[in-house]
Parts: sequence; structure tokens; C-alpha cells
Amino acid sequence: MEYLKAFLVGGLFCVVGQILIDKTKLTPARILVAYVVAGVILGAVGVYKPLAEWAGAGATVPLTGFGYLLAKGVQEAVAEKGLLGALTGGLTSAAGGITAAIFLGVVVALIFKPKPKG
Repeated sequence: MEYLKAFLVGGLFCVVGQILIDKTKLTPARILVAYVVAGVILGAVGVYKPLAEWAGAGATVPLTGFGYLLAKGVQEAVAEKGLLGALTGGLTSAAGGITAAIFLGVVVALIFKPKPKG
């Protein structure tokens, strides 16, 4: 049942993104930024945490989950360090994921050769 919940929520995020691409003039980059901002906003108002607990990876893996992670890190850091935490909390909480993305990007770039599209 856990896999089904993750699939449904993650799939719903993908469907919304595809509809935005097909029906609006928004670029994919703007849609991705909107997803991150939506994760921050939904986390701030307390909606995203129950969704993430219910859907698991279906809610934490997409970009909305990244926004939620940043917001949660800032909240925790502000509670511990005060205003300075607003500057450091988001990156501290997301450091593992960012590091993995950079490292794996370099590994893939070293293994594969780019090819022209033509």
C-alpha cells in the first residue's frame, strides 16, 4: 500500500506539471521553480508534513519535497540559532542531497560522452 500511495501522489505531481507545460506558456524551468516554492509555502502552512508522512517518497522526492526540506531546515535553524539560521538552515538540511546530485553529475559526465543532437 505504501508504494501505491507514493505512486499516486508522485504521479499527481507529474500530471499537474504536464498540464502546466501543455496548457500554459510557462517554461519548464519556471514550473520547476514554482514546485520548489509551492513546497516551501505548503510546508510553512503545515500542509506538506502530513502529506509527506502519508505518501512517503511520492511527496519527498519531487521538487516540492526539496522546497519543504529547505523550509523545514530554516525553521529548525531559526529555532536554534536565531536569525542567522534563516541563512544557513536550508542548505544545511539539504546538503546531503545537493552533494549527491553534484557528485553523481560529475561521475556521469566522466563516464558518458556528449553527442550532438543532429
